[in-house]
Amino acid sequence: MSAKSVCILGISAYYHDSAAALLRDGVIVAAAHEERFSRKKHDADFPARAVRYVLEEAAVELDQVAGIAFYDKPFLKFERLLETYHALAPRGLISFLTSMPVWIKEKIFMRSLLERALRPLLAPGGTLPPLYFPEHHLSHAASAFYPSPFEEAAVLTIDGVGEWATTSLGRGRGNSIESLREIHFPHSLGLLYSAFTAYCGFKVNSGEYKLMGLAPYGNPDAERTREMERKIREELIDIREDGSYMLNMRYFPYAAGLRMYDVRRWSALFGVPPREAETEDVGQEYMDMALAIQRVTEDVVLRLARTAREATGCRKLCLAGGVALNCVANGKLLRSGMFEDIWIQPASGDAGGALGAALALWHVGMEAPRTPSSGDAMQGSYLGPSFGDDDIRRVCRRFHAPYREFGDEGELCAEVADLLAEGHVVGWFQGGMEYGPRALGNRSILGDPRNPDMQKRLNLKIKYREGFRPFAPSVLEEYTGQCFELERSSPYMLLVAPVAEGLRERLPEGYGELPLWERLYCRRSTLPAITHVDYSARVQSIRRETNPRYWRLVEAFRERHGCPVVVNTSFNVRGEPVVCTPEDAYLCFMRTEMDYLVLGNMVLRKTEQPPLEEREDWRQRYALD
Repeated sequence: MSAKSVCILGISAYYHDSAAALLRDGVIVAAAHEERFSRKKHDADFPARAVRYVLEEAAVELDQVAGIAFYDKPFLKFERLLETYHALAPRGLISFLTSMPVWIKEKIFMRSLLERALRPLLAPGGTLPPLYFPEHHLSHAASAFYPSPFEEAAVLTIDGVGEWATTSLGRGRGNSIESLREIHFPHSLGLLYSAFTAYCGFKVNSGEYKLMGLAPYGNPDAERTREMERKIREELIDIREDGSYMLNMRYFPYAAGLRMYDVRRWSALFGVPPREAETEDVGQEYMDMALAIQRVTEDVVLRLARTAREATGCRKLCLAGGVALNCVANGKLLRSGMFEDIWIQPASGDAGGALGAALALWHVGMEAPRTPSSGDAMQGSYLGPSFGDDDIRRVCRRFHAPYREFGDEGELCAEVADLLAEGHVVGWFQGGMEYGPRALGNRSILGDPRNPDMQKRLNLKIKYREGFRPFAPSVLEEYTGQCFELERSSPYMLLVAPVAEGLRERLPEGYGELPLWERLYCRRSTLPAITHVDYSARVQSIRRETNPRYWRLVEAFRERHGCPVVVNTSFNVRGEPVVCTPEDAYLCFMRTEMDYLVLGNMVLRKTEQPPLEEREDWRQRYALD
């Protein structure tokens, strides 16, 4: 490391989705989720493995780091907990007695907790760098604004809760972020959405994307959907014209540390009980409920964005926080024309707070100047570990795995393109692992979007997940506008857009009244595997400059088979974190009905592999998400 270089380590930990990120002179060197190393989904523990990785990638020792930034202020969070419990007493007494010892013993003394966790990572004789604690929503805002290509922008952060803030609005300009407005706990759009996630039978902080995927199955014209939306607006949330809101806390006991919703009141209000988790069928009533809360969420986001536009005068917008992963709302915000452009942090949730904390320390704490890049500073979000051919050969030798090695990239891509066109499912493992929840072409499972059976096969035979869940398309950037109603790039799979009118197919009479599974398997376009029931798709556009090999693969698929789109889903099964290493990829490949695995330059065929010998059922290792 140059004597003049300044490295900063960012950490998020102890709540969910722990992560680490490292900057050198303000440039992002590496970032990764702890779950990818620990193989524990949404791992909340101290990210020791992720910290080791980012330090190794930067070729620095921990004591050479100028500062360590943690993504929130524990004392402010503790203050919020105390004030909330006091205001609600005697409700929440059991929760108070349970949580306070943990807070008093550990979390309130976060500095000491972090120091204990960091010391084993020090070289002999090394001393710990100073620790800094930017506020949670500043970390989110910094993660959105500083990597963006904008010199000035409105910044909107919406999540469950930080210390006090649940929604914040600010202005980014140069190297500064000015906070303008906040909404405080217990009023939270993120927690409102999570409450509906739980009521519909999915896990909080994990299943919100399932609720979003379920919403299009709701009947937009049904009286029940309209009535549910009306009740949400009249009973659960008071939405003001400027997007500010208040929740009716009679319906939400989460502030007292109990559950997300009041079962008795919600059941009486909506006329349906909570859906039991993991039941095979999802009733139409829960689909309609998902659509109702999605509509309300979109309305609030659009109102807040309008207020951000008016309050800042900015024509660009940056988004972060967990709600920024609602790509349906993002797509509608973009199509509203309210802003000239929007940029969304690909790791918008708590994992991205590690990067944001580091950036906040660099630009706000150290007052370092900022020069926006022409695209963005995320490098495609390929910020995790990469592995060479020697690493891959070692894994193949360990499992006695036969493979074909390609010396020419063009030949490799042509071979894989043909395999996809033949209907095969291919695990694609290349380059640096993605930072954020989306697979972006380096840790992906690929298929042919024209195959009408591909969605069903991927859900039930590969991912082992709910059959209603949609899959995303990866499209060559230059063909995005031909395939989707989207006239811009979408590199991080954070925008939902309609499939182009010319690709759509007529639906049968009475389509909206058909049962879920019959609707699901109706052919809706010439790209049925990626076209959701409302003709939408969660688009990832591929740039040659950002991911040359993935671009070349899809280009080979277009040249040889006439389609500039492939199905792209994350390389994992339900409950498992996205694969990190070649070994992770091989095990996932062998445990599923994937046909081929591409590890770097090596192609492995399932039928040629020896049986995988495991002493225990691998399904027991992963809790269903």
